[in-house]
Amino acid sequence: MKTLVVDHPLVAHKLTTLRDATTDSPTFRRLADELVTLLAYEATRDVRVADVTVTTPVAQAEGVRLTRPQPLVVPILRAGLGMLDGMTRLLPTAEVGFLGMVRNEGTLQATTYATRLPDDLSGRQCYVLDPMLATGGTLAAAIRLLMGRGADDVTAICLLAAPEGIAHMEEKLADCPVPVRVVTAAIDSHLNEKGFIVPGLGDAGDRLYGVV
Repeated sequence: MKTLVVDHPLVAHKLTTLRDATTDSPTFRRLADELVTLLAYEATRDVRVADVTVTTPVAQAEGVRLTRPQPLVVPILRAGLGMLDGMTRLLPTAEVGFLGMVRNEGTLQATTYATRLPDDLSGRQCYVLDPMLATGGTLAAAIRLLMGRGADDVTAICLLAAPEGIAHMEEKLADCPVPVRVVTAAIDSHLNEKGFIVPGLGDAGDRLYGVV
């Protein structure tokens, strides 16, 4: 598994405002959307393309187009929904699947409660959207599920990550036969006793959509 921390002043600027406890939900949603687009730019650096020739108003030009099958974008409900628009803005032709997973706050184990994904993902590049890579259990389980359906390349895009979560994913995906990448805006200090990233930005779902 490879981990990429996107080191860019605009990424750091937007992340700082997301961390601020005084940032309201509308502003948080807008900035998260913008930040995801910046992260997606780096996350799609290896998206598959094929050479093509097009005719300009002046002459022929060599270029590339995305290949088929189209990439699949998979937000993990519910917080991952807040990242979807920012991702599809950059990949408008991608298909979108949904994966509902919840973490037991006592055991910190992830369980799946809803899936809306193709049964066969053979030959598909998948992009998983999950704001917080905390313990790593949810993201590792999601990637395992996608690989089980045939995905042969998986990239996770996260706003923040914790060292413990990255280590857990490296352990759980050590025998992965396909490329796995994590792209994030920052790796924070540690997890607290409740499994939250420190300093973090709080509960991303609550800050995006309110406490429900």
